[in-house]
Amino acid sequence: MSWLDPEHPDPGDVAGAVAVFEAARLADAPHQQARTRAAMVADLRHGWDGEPAAVAVARGGDGRVAAALEVALPAYDNTHLSFAEVTVDPLVRRRGIGRELLALAMDRTRAAGRRLMLSEAWNDSAGAGFLEHLGFDRAIESVQRRQELLTLDREALDGAYAAAAAHAVAYELVRLPTPLPQELLATVVTMTAAINDAPTDGLDIEDEVFTPERIRAFETAQLAHLRRVYRLVARERATGVLAGHTVVAVEAERPWIGSQFDTSVLRAHRGHRLGLLLKLGMLRWLAECEPQLRTVDTWNAASNAHMIEINELLGYQVVARGAEWQRKL
Repeated sequence: MSWLDPEHPDPGDVAGAVAVFEAARLADAPHQQARTRAAMVADLRHGWDGEPAAVAVARGGDGRVAAALEVALPAYDNTHLSFAEVTVDPLVRRRGIGRELLALAMDRTRAAGRRLMLSEAWNDSAGAGFLEHLGFDRAIESVQRRQELLTLDREALDGAYAAAAAHAVAYELVRLPTPLPQELLATVVTMTAAINDAPTDGLDIEDEVFTPERIRAFETAQLAHLRRVYRLVARERATGVLAGHTVVAVEAERPWIGSQFDTSVLRAHRGHRLGLLLKLGMLRWLAECEPQLRTVDTWNAASNAHMIEINELLGYQVVARGAEWQRKL
């Protein structure tokens, strides 16, 4: 077992971990996109938005990496918990390796003074059974959907755009650059925090805390992941207030793949179909700037009926279901 140095990871450890991730993906979730070496290094150094997980690899007697452990200890917020993910090569499963790695993650969590551990697994997978057996409770179900851009009914979507725009005449859509202008950071922080209204079901979590520094860390992390980030906002014409946004990233090295990040609208500005208008406006922007893009993936809590209705109107189809699990320590 060895922990990877985020700044100077051993190339063999990185290669071995990526190989294990790929073997597990093919066995458990072939619908997922493969994790690349560049993404692995970016994860080590930056995480999602400046809070990278610690990563360890376990080697077998033949020297080959057989499993990987990722343990994240949030610092921006939710400092009562950790998030752990164990990935074991399908060739060496059911030998106690996963259990040992998870025990190591629990030790690390307790040493940090935290009382809760989160993890996730696909529904009806070996991982779900593993977590349940080790005392984790299923806290929230999530659904992954995929939008096939080349088969969308653009004429129907144009009609939906016109109908949504008629309810949002007090607003205009504005395309923001990445990185964001310094003078917009504070208002983007407020707008981003609207994501805290999304369902969390049984998760024992607190609201996320956003700051200008965290937004900058997010931009740095996405650049390190070789992603092009598009942020479209709805701005109230009379006040200039940014009322909501949607964010999509396109993989620079695999430019046919897109990922839907946040879509949220401030509570005071809901009821004007801004969520739908923003996502339709994003489709138009991507068609202009990323015409080679073929798919966009999104995740929603299964209980988020409002956003699911919007996504299904936009042609998203279910590709997978999973859950987040939690255990008190």
